[in-house]
Amino acid sequence: MNEGECLNMYDYLIVGAGLYGAVFAHEAKKHGKSVLVIDKRPNIAGNVYTEDMEGIHVHKYGAHIFHTNNRKVWEYVNQFAEFNRFTNSPVANYHGELYSLPFNMYTFNKMWGVVTPEEAAAKIEEQKKAAGITEPKNLEEQAISLIGTDIYEKLVKGYTEKQWGRPCSELPAFIIKRLPVRLTFDNNYFNALYQGIPMGGYTKMVANMLEGIEVKLGVDYLAEKESYDKLAEKVIYTGAIDAYFDFKLGALEYRSVRFETELLDKPNFQGNAAVNYTDAETPWTRIIEHKWFEFGKDDEGNEIPKTVISREYSSEWKPGDEPYYPVNDEKNGNLYAEYKKLAEQEKKIVFGGRLGEYKYYDMDAVIASALDMCDKELA
Repeated sequence: MNEGECLNMYDYLIVGAGLYGAVFAHEAKKHGKSVLVIDKRPNIAGNVYTEDMEGIHVHKYGAHIFHTNNRKVWEYVNQFAEFNRFTNSPVANYHGELYSLPFNMYTFNKMWGVVTPEEAAAKIEEQKKAAGITEPKNLEEQAISLIGTDIYEKLVKGYTEKQWGRPCSELPAFIIKRLPVRLTFDNNYFNALYQGIPMGGYTKMVANMLEGIEVKLGVDYLAEKESYDKLAEKVIYTGAIDAYFDFKLGALEYRSVRFETELLDKPNFQGNAAVNYTDAETPWTRIIEHKWFEFGKDDEGNEIPKTVISREYSSEWKPGDEPYYPVNDEKNGNLYAEYKKLAEQEKKIVFGGRLGEYKYYDMDAVIASALDMCDKELA
């Protein structure tokens, strides 16, 4: 053993106490490895962090609804929390007109007065034909080819352009593939076999993953990289890949999100967990009313007399802001490919998670990715 290795107190240093880092830490410990988890924030759980306000689990960094078709992932998370039966059924508010999201028979009835699935299908088909789009090249064309011009103009365009800060004609088509369109009255936004919210909040679930593991919060890894790298044989890094390399090839773009959270002295503000404001004029993209993720009840099953709402604003990321979503367009994809080449040369570092892999991951995909890495690393 050389002198440098004497300093390695841990098998793994895990940078980031979000889902990816927590899953890897849990599995590494299970395999008998020594682990230190560090995070820049004052709390664990990354962007799924929930904090308690008046008995309400507030999703501090935006609404997180766990949904998956991956049974292995579902069984995995159920080790750490019991999930309730919450189903994501957002409502769209367009200048005071309320529509059902996902686009279903309720939406089509409100929009066109159609009553049967045949009538709705005919109306969508008529609008698609009129638009004449055969191969959608961007999000605007993709949306119109899925649901016609009326729904696109009222329920997709303004919201999406606020969310991404770009015209729909400049966004890639694949983003909109997450929008379910149904000729039924099914109000479940997700086509997922398994869905719910962890009872007691996400923070509690992540704390269970990290049980018995050393965690240091308020640590800026990149500012103290040299000293932290010496502590471990290997580093699992879940921060932004471009920041790791000090932006030397240029900055990748992200979308950031800003929240204005308010405690209201009333039991019910909007009657639903999520209401999307789909017009271009309303500055926020949506309002989340957190209590409805758990049916308006606290951990003991009591009705909560107050409510907490969060207005969500989308904004262009600038250095110092929290990066939320990668911008998966060609320019950023090419730049990430260059950073990935640099990352592959770092023998001691594993890059993972939404920011480390520059991928638009849902929670189940982050967990699946972390478990795959565990199989490779810990086998």
